[in-house]
Amino acid sequence: MIARYQYRFYPTDQQRLRLAQLFGCVRVVWNDALAFCKSSEKLPGYSKLSAMLTQSKKTEERQWLKEVSSVPLQQSIRHLDVAYRNFFKSRTGQHKCKKFGLPKFKKKINNQSAEFTKAAFSLSGNYVYLAKIGSIKPIWSINLPSAPSSVTVIKDCANRYFLSFVVEIEPETFEPINQSVGIDLGLKTFAVLSNGEKFDSPDYAKHDRKIRKLQRKLARQEKGANRRNKTRIKIAKLHNKIADTRKDFLHKLSTKVVNENQVITLEDLNVSGMVKNKRLARAISLQGWREFRLLCEAKSEKFGRTFNTVSRWEPTSQVCSCCGYKWGKLDLKVRNITCLNCDTTHDRDENAAKNIDKVGIGNCHDSKRTQRKYKTTSVANFDEVSRITAPNSR
Repeated sequence: MIARYQYRFYPTDQQRLRLAQLFGCVRVVWNDALAFCKSSEKLPGYSKLSAMLTQSKKTEERQWLKEVSSVPLQQSIRHLDVAYRNFFKSRTGQHKCKKFGLPKFKKKINNQSAEFTKAAFSLSGNYVYLAKIGSIKPIWSINLPSAPSSVTVIKDCANRYFLSFVVEIEPETFEPINQSVGIDLGLKTFAVLSNGEKFDSPDYAKHDRKIRKLQRKLARQEKGANRRNKTRIKIAKLHNKIADTRKDFLHKLSTKVVNENQVITLEDLNVSGMVKNKRLARAISLQGWREFRLLCEAKSEKFGRTFNTVSRWEPTSQVCSCCGYKWGKLDLKVRNITCLNCDTTHDRDENAAKNIDKVGIGNCHDSKRTQRKYKTTSVANFDEVSRITAPNSR
Protein backbone atom coordinates (compact mmCIF):
# COMPACT_ATOMS: atom_id res chain seq x y z
CA MET A 1 0.00 0.00 0.00
CA ILE A 2 1.37 3.42 -1.01
CA ALA A 3 1.27 6.36 1.41
CA ARG A 4 2.68 9.88 1.64
CA TYR A 5 4.58 11.42 4.54
CA GLN A 6 5.01 15.18 4.53
CA TYR A 7 7.51 17.21 6.56
CA ARG A 8 8.19 20.90 6.73
CA PHE A 9 11.69 22.34 6.32
CA TYR A 10 13.36 25.74 6.40
CA PRO A 11 15.85 26.25 3.54
CA THR A 12 18.84 28.54 3.77
CA ASP A 13 18.99 31.69 1.65
CA GLN A 14 21.16 29.95 -0.95
CA GLN A 15 18.85 26.94 -1.06
CA ARG A 16 15.86 29.25 -1.36
CA LEU A 17 17.36 30.81 -4.50
CA ARG A 18 18.15 27.39 -5.98
CA LEU A 19 14.63 26.16 -5.26
CA ALA A 20 13.15 29.27 -6.86
CA GLN A 21 15.24 28.59 -9.96
CA LEU A 22 14.14 24.93 -9.96
CA PHE A 23 10.45 25.81 -9.62
CA GLY A 24 10.78 28.32 -12.44
CA CYS A 25 12.38 25.76 -14.75
CA VAL A 26 9.74 23.14 -13.95
CA ARG A 27 7.02 25.69 -14.59
CA VAL A 28 8.52 26.74 -17.95
CA VAL A 29 8.92 23.13 -19.12
CA TRP A 30 5.31 22.36 -18.21
CA ASN A 31 3.97 25.48 -19.93
CA ASP A 32 6.07 24.92 -23.07
CA ALA A 33 4.93 21.31 -23.36
CA LEU A 34 1.30 22.25 -22.71
CA ALA A 35 1.41 25.00 -25.34
CA PHE A 36 2.83 22.52 -27.87
CA CYS A 37 0.09 19.99 -27.03
CA LYS A 38 -2.64 22.59 -27.52
CA SER A 39 -1.24 23.63 -30.90
CA SER A 40 -0.80 20.05 -32.18
CA GLU A 41 -3.48 18.26 -34.15
CA LYS A 42 -2.56 14.95 -32.52
CA LEU A 43 -1.57 14.70 -28.89
CA PRO A 44 2.18 13.93 -28.58
CA GLY A 45 3.26 11.28 -26.12
CA TYR A 46 5.80 11.43 -23.33
CA SER A 47 8.69 10.25 -25.53
CA LYS A 48 8.17 13.03 -28.08
CA LEU A 49 7.84 15.72 -25.39
CA SER A 50 10.97 14.42 -23.67
CA ALA A 51 12.93 14.62 -26.94
CA MET A 52 11.70 18.20 -27.41
CA LEU A 53 12.99 19.08 -23.95
CA THR A 54 16.43 17.70 -24.84
CA GLN A 55 16.49 19.80 -28.00
CA SER A 56 15.30 22.96 -26.23
CA LYS A 57 18.24 22.77 -23.79
CA LYS A 58 20.60 23.19 -26.75
CA THR A 59 19.04 26.51 -27.80
CA GLU A 60 20.14 29.88 -26.44
CA GLU A 61 16.66 30.73 -25.16
CA ARG A 62 16.42 27.66 -22.92
CA GLN A 63 20.09 27.00 -22.19
CA TRP A 64 19.61 27.88 -18.52
CA LEU A 65 17.54 24.70 -18.06
CA LYS A 66 20.89 22.84 -17.73
CA GLU A 67 21.58 24.60 -14.42
CA VAL A 68 19.02 22.49 -12.54
CA SER A 69 18.57 18.74 -12.20
CA SER A 70 17.02 17.09 -15.26
CA VAL A 71 14.93 14.66 -13.20
CA PRO A 72 12.25 17.17 -12.02
CA LEU A 73 11.98 18.49 -15.59
CA GLN A 74 11.36 15.01 -16.97
CA GLN A 75 8.85 14.32 -14.19
CA SER A 76 7.00 17.51 -15.09
CA ILE A 77 6.49 16.22 -18.64
CA ARG A 78 5.46 12.81 -17.30
CA HIS A 79 2.84 14.46 -15.06
CA LEU A 80 1.49 16.39 -18.05
CA ASP A 81 1.15 13.16 -20.02
CA VAL A 82 -0.70 11.53 -17.10
CA ALA A 83 -2.99 14.57 -16.80
CA TYR A 84 -4.01 14.27 -20.45
CA ARG A 85 -4.55 10.52 -20.11
CA ASN A 86 -6.79 11.04 -17.08
CA PHE A 87 -8.75 13.70 -18.97
CA PHE A 88 -9.49 11.41 -21.92
CA LYS A 89 -10.23 8.38 -19.70
CA SER A 90 -12.74 10.40 -17.66
CA ARG A 91 -14.46 11.52 -20.88
CA THR A 92 -14.79 7.95 -22.15
CA GLY A 93 -16.08 6.65 -18.82
CA GLN A 94 -13.01 4.61 -17.86
CA HIS A 95 -12.72 6.67 -14.65
CA LYS A 96 -15.70 6.22 -12.35
CA CYS A 97 -14.83 9.30 -10.29
CA LYS A 98 -15.73 12.87 -11.26
CA LYS A 99 -14.50 14.09 -14.63
CA PHE A 100 -11.00 15.51 -14.95
CA GLY A 101 -10.49 18.87 -16.63
CA LEU A 102 -7.89 19.80 -19.20
CA PRO A 103 -4.39 20.65 -17.86
CA LYS A 104 -3.85 24.34 -17.20
CA PHE A 105 -0.83 26.61 -17.43
CA LYS A 106 1.11 27.06 -14.19
CA LYS A 107 1.47 30.46 -12.54
CA LYS A 108 4.24 31.86 -10.42
CA ILE A 109 1.92 32.84 -7.55
CA ASN A 110 0.36 29.36 -7.18
CA ASN A 111 1.76 26.35 -5.34
CA GLN A 112 5.11 25.22 -6.74
CA SER A 113 6.40 21.66 -6.75
CA ALA A 114 9.23 19.55 -8.15
CA GLU A 115 9.51 15.76 -7.93
CA PHE A 116 12.79 13.88 -7.48
CA THR A 117 13.06 10.15 -8.14
CA LYS A 118 15.63 7.78 -6.60
CA ALA A 119 18.34 8.86 -9.02
CA ALA A 120 18.22 12.48 -7.80
CA PHE A 121 17.94 12.26 -4.01
CA SER A 122 19.33 10.29 -1.08
CA LEU A 123 18.84 10.02 2.68
CA SER A 124 21.78 10.35 5.05
CA GLY A 125 20.91 10.45 8.73
CA ASN A 126 18.57 13.37 9.39
CA TYR A 127 19.41 15.05 6.09
CA VAL A 128 17.96 14.69 2.61
CA TYR A 129 20.24 15.42 -0.32
CA LEU A 130 18.59 16.82 -3.47
CA ALA A 131 20.52 17.02 -6.73
CA LYS A 132 21.89 20.55 -7.37
CA ILE A 133 20.02 21.85 -4.29
CA GLY A 134 22.07 20.52 -1.39
CA SER A 135 21.39 18.82 1.94
CA ILE A 136 18.11 19.72 3.62
CA LYS A 137 17.14 18.89 7.19
CA PRO A 138 13.35 18.54 7.53
CA ILE A 139 11.50 18.45 10.83
CA TRP A 140 11.07 14.71 11.37
CA SER A 141 7.77 14.51 13.24
CA ILE A 142 7.60 10.75 12.58
CA ASN A 143 10.05 8.25 11.13
CA LEU A 144 9.56 6.92 7.62
CA PRO A 145 8.28 3.31 7.67
CA SER A 146 10.37 2.31 4.63
CA ALA A 147 12.72 3.69 2.02
CA PRO A 148 10.95 6.32 -0.12
CA SER A 149 10.60 5.84 -3.87
CA SER A 150 10.34 9.56 -4.60
CA VAL A 151 10.26 12.93 -2.87
CA THR A 152 8.43 16.10 -3.91
CA VAL A 153 9.55 19.57 -2.85
CA ILE A 154 6.53 21.82 -2.32
CA LYS A 155 6.26 25.57 -1.81
CA ASP A 156 2.74 26.78 -1.02
CA CYS A 157 1.18 30.21 -1.55
CA ALA A 158 2.22 31.32 1.95
CA ASN A 159 5.93 30.62 1.19
CA ARG A 160 6.11 27.47 3.31
CA TYR A 161 8.37 24.60 2.20
CA PHE A 162 7.59 20.88 2.53
CA LEU A 163 9.11 17.53 1.57
CA SER A 164 6.57 14.87 0.60
CA PHE A 165 7.85 11.26 0.53
CA VAL A 166 6.14 8.34 -1.23
CA VAL A 167 6.65 5.10 0.71
CA GLU A 168 5.31 1.56 0.72
CA ILE A 169 3.55 0.49 3.94
CA GLU A 170 1.95 -2.70 5.17
CA PRO A 171 -1.77 -2.58 6.07
CA GLU A 172 -2.30 -2.65 9.83
CA THR A 173 -5.07 -4.46 11.69
CA PHE A 174 -6.70 -3.49 15.00
CA GLU A 175 -9.57 -5.16 16.78
CA PRO A 176 -12.62 -2.87 16.51
CA ILE A 177 -14.74 -1.95 19.53
CA ASN A 178 -18.05 -1.74 17.65
CA GLN A 179 -19.38 -3.82 14.78
CA SER A 180 -20.72 -0.92 12.69
CA VAL A 181 -21.49 2.80 12.77
CA GLY A 182 -23.52 5.21 10.66
CA ILE A 183 -22.49 8.84 10.30
CA ASP A 184 -24.75 11.77 9.50
CA LEU A 185 -22.89 14.92 8.41
CA GLY A 186 -24.07 18.46 9.13
CA LEU A 187 -22.94 22.07 9.46
CA LYS A 188 -22.92 23.18 13.08
CA THR A 189 -22.59 19.60 14.30
CA PHE A 190 -20.14 18.16 11.81
CA ALA A 191 -20.86 14.49 12.49
CA VAL A 192 -23.46 12.60 14.49
CA LEU A 193 -22.76 8.89 15.01
CA SER A 194 -25.39 6.21 15.34
CA ASN A 195 -24.14 5.47 18.88
CA GLY A 196 -25.10 9.00 19.99
CA GLU A 197 -21.67 10.68 19.80
CA LYS A 198 -21.59 14.19 18.34
CA PHE A 199 -18.61 16.15 17.00
CA ASP A 200 -18.88 19.89 16.49
CA SER A 201 -17.12 21.51 13.58
CA PRO A 202 -14.21 23.88 14.35
CA ASP A 203 -15.04 27.58 14.33
CA TYR A 204 -13.62 29.16 11.18
CA ALA A 205 -15.55 32.44 11.54
CA LYS A 206 -12.67 34.55 12.89
CA HIS A 207 -10.27 33.74 10.06
CA ASP A 208 -13.07 33.85 7.51
CA ARG A 209 -13.98 37.42 8.47
CA LYS A 210 -10.34 38.49 8.11
CA ILE A 211 -10.14 36.85 4.69
CA ARG A 212 -13.22 38.71 3.46
CA LYS A 213 -11.82 42.01 4.67
CA LEU A 214 -8.44 41.42 3.03
CA GLN A 215 -10.06 40.27 -0.21
CA ARG A 216 -11.94 43.56 -0.46
CA LYS A 217 -8.65 45.36 0.14
CA LEU A 218 -6.93 43.23 -2.51
CA ALA A 219 -9.58 44.12 -5.08
CA ARG A 220 -8.82 47.84 -4.66
CA GLN A 221 -5.04 47.50 -5.03
CA GLU A 222 -3.19 47.80 -8.32
CA LYS A 223 -2.10 44.59 -9.99
CA GLY A 224 1.64 44.00 -9.86
CA ALA A 225 2.20 46.31 -6.87
CA ASN A 226 4.27 45.15 -3.89
CA ARG A 227 1.50 45.97 -1.43
CA ARG A 228 -0.93 43.83 -3.38
CA ASN A 229 1.52 40.93 -3.20
CA LYS A 230 1.84 41.37 0.58
CA THR A 231 -1.94 41.34 0.93
CA ARG A 232 -2.12 38.20 -1.21
CA ILE A 233 0.37 36.44 1.07
CA LYS A 234 -1.66 37.45 4.15
CA ILE A 235 -4.78 35.94 2.58
CA ALA A 236 -2.88 32.77 1.71
CA LYS A 237 -1.65 32.42 5.31
CA LEU A 238 -5.20 32.75 6.65
CA HIS A 239 -6.43 30.16 4.16
CA ASN A 240 -3.65 27.85 5.33
CA LYS A 241 -4.69 28.31 8.96
CA ILE A 242 -8.24 27.28 8.11
CA ALA A 243 -7.02 24.35 6.00
CA ASP A 244 -4.61 23.15 8.72
CA THR A 245 -7.31 23.38 11.41
CA ARG A 246 -9.77 21.48 9.25
CA LYS A 247 -7.21 18.84 8.26
CA ASP A 248 -6.21 18.25 11.89
CA PHE A 249 -9.87 17.87 12.92
CA LEU A 250 -10.74 15.55 10.04
CA HIS A 251 -7.68 13.34 10.57
CA LYS A 252 -8.38 12.91 14.29
CA LEU A 253 -12.09 12.21 13.74
CA SER A 254 -11.55 9.77 10.85
CA THR A 255 -8.85 7.91 12.81
CA LYS A 256 -11.16 7.57 15.82
CA VAL A 257 -14.07 6.33 13.69
CA VAL A 258 -12.00 3.80 11.75
CA ASN A 259 -10.15 2.47 14.81
CA GLU A 260 -13.34 1.83 16.80
CA ASN A 261 -15.67 0.40 14.14
CA GLN A 262 -15.51 -2.50 11.69
CA VAL A 263 -18.11 -1.16 9.21
CA ILE A 264 -18.30 2.58 8.48
CA THR A 265 -21.25 3.94 6.50
CA LEU A 266 -21.60 7.48 5.16
CA GLU A 267 -24.31 9.17 3.13
CA ASP A 268 -23.39 9.99 -0.48
CA LEU A 269 -24.04 13.75 -0.39
CA ASN A 270 -24.44 15.83 -3.53
CA VAL A 271 -22.02 18.53 -2.37
CA SER A 272 -21.63 20.12 -5.82
CA GLY A 273 -25.38 20.66 -5.92
CA MET A 274 -25.63 21.84 -2.32
CA VAL A 275 -23.04 24.60 -2.76
CA LYS A 276 -25.32 26.22 -5.34
CA ASN A 277 -27.36 27.47 -2.40
CA LYS A 278 -26.17 31.07 -1.97
CA ARG A 279 -26.84 31.14 1.77
CA LEU A 280 -25.08 27.90 2.64
CA ALA A 281 -22.37 27.65 -0.02
CA ARG A 282 -19.60 29.22 2.06
CA ALA A 283 -20.44 27.23 5.19
CA ILE A 284 -20.64 23.95 3.26
CA SER A 285 -17.34 24.60 1.50
CA LEU A 286 -15.56 25.14 4.83
CA GLN A 287 -16.67 21.79 6.29
CA GLY A 288 -14.64 19.40 4.14
CA TRP A 289 -17.22 16.61 3.84
CA ARG A 290 -15.55 15.20 0.73
CA GLU A 291 -12.13 15.19 2.40
CA PHE A 292 -13.57 13.39 5.42
CA ARG A 293 -15.06 10.71 3.18
CA LEU A 294 -11.73 10.19 1.37
CA LEU A 295 -9.87 9.92 4.69
CA CYS A 296 -12.33 7.37 6.05
CA GLU A 297 -12.14 5.36 2.84
CA ALA A 298 -8.33 5.38 2.75
CA LYS A 299 -7.92 4.52 6.44
CA SER A 300 -10.52 1.76 6.16
CA GLU A 301 -8.40 0.14 3.48
CA LYS A 302 -5.29 0.64 5.58
CA PHE A 303 -6.71 -0.95 8.75
CA GLY A 304 -8.85 -3.64 7.13
CA ARG A 305 -12.24 -2.03 7.69
CA THR A 306 -15.34 -2.03 5.47
CA PHE A 307 -16.41 1.34 4.09
CA ASN A 308 -19.90 1.81 2.62
CA THR A 309 -21.93 4.69 1.24
CA VAL A 310 -25.70 5.13 1.24
CA SER A 311 -27.51 6.58 -1.76
CA ARG A 312 -28.41 10.25 -1.45
CA TRP A 313 -32.02 9.31 -2.26
CA GLU A 314 -32.35 7.05 0.77
CA PRO A 315 -34.97 8.65 3.12
CA THR A 316 -32.80 8.39 6.23
CA SER A 317 -34.32 11.47 7.91
CA GLN A 318 -37.91 10.50 7.04
CA VAL A 319 -38.04 7.08 8.71
CA CYS A 320 -38.25 6.09 12.37
CA SER A 321 -35.16 4.11 13.30
CA CYS A 322 -37.11 2.08 15.88
CA CYS A 323 -40.26 0.89 14.10
CA GLY A 324 -39.66 1.86 10.47
CA TYR A 325 -42.66 4.19 10.20
CA LYS A 326 -42.17 6.76 7.43
CA TRP A 327 -43.44 10.19 8.39
CA GLY A 328 -42.25 12.07 5.29
CA LYS A 329 -40.29 15.25 4.78
CA LEU A 330 -39.69 17.67 7.64
CA ASP A 331 -38.56 21.27 7.70
CA LEU A 332 -34.89 21.76 8.52
CA LYS A 333 -35.87 23.84 11.55
CA VAL A 334 -37.37 20.76 13.21
CA ARG A 335 -34.53 19.13 15.11
CA ASN A 336 -36.53 16.71 17.29
CA ILE A 337 -39.52 14.55 16.38
CA THR A 338 -41.78 12.01 18.09
CA CYS A 339 -42.83 9.03 16.00
CA LEU A 340 -46.59 8.78 15.47
CA ASN A 341 -46.42 4.99 15.53
CA CYS A 342 -44.21 4.03 18.51
CA ASP A 343 -44.14 7.37 20.44
CA THR A 344 -40.33 7.38 20.45
CA THR A 345 -38.71 10.82 20.53
CA HIS A 346 -35.74 11.14 18.18
CA ASP A 347 -33.02 13.67 17.59
CA ARG A 348 -33.20 14.32 13.85
CA ASP A 349 -29.49 13.78 13.12
CA GLU A 350 -29.08 10.82 15.45
CA ASN A 351 -32.13 9.12 13.90
CA ALA A 352 -30.66 9.65 10.42
CA ALA A 353 -27.32 8.20 11.55
CA LYS A 354 -29.05 5.06 12.88
CA ASN A 355 -30.88 4.62 9.59
CA ILE A 356 -27.64 5.07 7.66
CA ASP A 357 -26.08 2.36 9.80
CA LYS A 358 -29.00 -0.01 9.14
CA VAL A 359 -28.87 0.50 5.39
CA GLY A 360 -25.08 0.13 5.44
CA ILE A 361 -25.19 -3.32 7.05
CA GLY A 362 -27.90 -4.54 4.65
CA ASN A 363 -31.26 -3.72 6.22
CA CYS A 364 -33.95 -2.01 4.12
CA HIS A 365 -36.38 0.70 5.25
CA ASP A 366 -39.19 -0.16 2.86
CA SER A 367 -39.95 -3.49 4.48
CA LYS A 368 -43.40 -5.07 4.49
CA ARG A 369 -44.06 -4.24 8.12
CA THR A 370 -43.79 -0.50 7.42
CA GLN A 371 -46.44 -0.72 4.70
CA ARG A 372 -49.10 -2.74 6.54
CA LYS A 373 -51.08 -0.14 8.49
CA TYR A 374 -49.58 3.26 7.76
CA LYS A 375 -49.31 5.40 4.66
CA THR A 376 -46.43 7.71 3.82
CA THR A 377 -47.11 11.44 4.07
CA SER A 378 -45.06 14.12 2.37
CA VAL A 379 -44.95 16.41 5.42
CA ALA A 380 -46.25 16.36 8.98
CA ASN A 381 -49.90 17.48 9.26
CA PHE A 382 -51.00 20.44 11.36
CA ASP A 383 -52.88 18.16 13.76
CA GLU A 384 -49.60 16.38 14.48
CA VAL A 385 -47.76 19.48 15.72
CA SER A 386 -48.08 18.34 19.32
CA ARG A 387 -45.92 15.35 18.45
CA ILE A 388 -43.03 17.51 17.26
CA THR A 389 -40.92 19.34 19.81
CA ALA A 390 -39.88 22.97 19.47
CA PRO A 391 -37.22 23.56 16.80
CA ASN A 392 -33.64 24.17 17.87
CA SER A 393 -31.02 26.20 16.00
CA ARG A 394 -28.66 24.14 13.91
